[in-house]
Amino acid sequence: MIQTMMNVLTAVTVAAAGQVVTGVRPEMEKIVAGKGATAVLARISDGEKSWSAAVGVRDVKRGGRPSPAGYFRIGSVTKTFVATVVLQLVDEGKVRLDDPIEQHLPGLVPGGDGITVRALLNHSSHLYDYMSEPGYSTNRWRGDARFRSYKPGELLKVAFAKKLPDDGEWHYSNTNYVVLGLLVRKLTGRPYGEEVERRILRPLKLRHTVVPGDRAGVPSPHAKGYEPMPQLVDATRMNPSLDWAAGEMISTTADLERFMSALLSGRLTSAASLRAMRTTVPTKAGFAYGLGLQAYPLPCGTVWGHSGELIGYMTFAFRSDSGKSMVLSINPSTRNPSTEEVMGIATKAFCGKG
Repeated sequence: MIQTMMNVLTAVTVAAAGQVVTGVRPEMEKIVAGKGATAVLARISDGEKSWSAAVGVRDVKRGGRPSPAGYFRIGSVTKTFVATVVLQLVDEGKVRLDDPIEQHLPGLVPGGDGITVRALLNHSSHLYDYMSEPGYSTNRWRGDARFRSYKPGELLKVAFAKKLPDDGEWHYSNTNYVVLGLLVRKLTGRPYGEEVERRILRPLKLRHTVVPGDRAGVPSPHAKGYEPMPQLVDATRMNPSLDWAAGEMISTTADLERFMSALLSGRLTSAASLRAMRTTVPTKAGFAYGLGLQAYPLPCGTVWGHSGELIGYMTFAFRSDSGKSMVLSINPSTRNPSTEEVMGIATKAFCGKG
């Protein structure tokens, strides 16, 4: 899901410094003016003060201003929610990170006796990504098929039909988090989405974060998402079950800020589990990957969080250990925003300079 965004993400080399920066609106407006986005939402916080803004249009045909409090699809940021639930189950003694997945889901994963829960969480399992198959990626236009409902077993059947080359490299795979969603259901007796709601959304009062299931719409207010074909087509409505636990969720900038702050300040897991989440493996992708967290080694520190992409929407949710955070939602236009455009916003947000 994040593969097409690797170049953009590599450029987000920023860290915490200074006070809350409110001067990123010009950079946001330049992205829109340059056809890199139809709308951009941003929220920046230093832990005490926050600033939010939205630029562009809500609807390219009807116009209207997007709301800074608008909803958007968060794509792979969903993985951080799922990983948090799994680490809570570790804290409760229901599973261990080094348990082979075969122990909990016998017969499900080929070679599962040699794949640990930890390997699923940090994408070192070497399982083939089902979204690499034609028609199985929600980053691409799928016509009427975008309204089809998928079951996790269907996705795994596609994934397990192929194997990755034995190259010893790190491979990002959405398949890992489909398996983890099934693990949560096995350990708790409830769907992963219900556990996310019970363990994270309700305690943190994240009232604007949604696990949509088969629901095709995005709650209002929202800016529409588009795909160039080459003219822009409305891609807002879609059944996100093709992403399931790998990327189906919807949220807002304020809710994502609150979630990342709670997680990375130690409010959602034990200290030992948070350390495990922040223990990373190299990726050769511009960041290191922990357990549902991306870590960027930056000129003045490290930013932790996750990025996400789902047709019509790109999300960046990051926080530094000093307490500064940035959540950015971009609705791409006839092109994706460039690395320089995203870096310009991120550099000002974290470093207080362009």
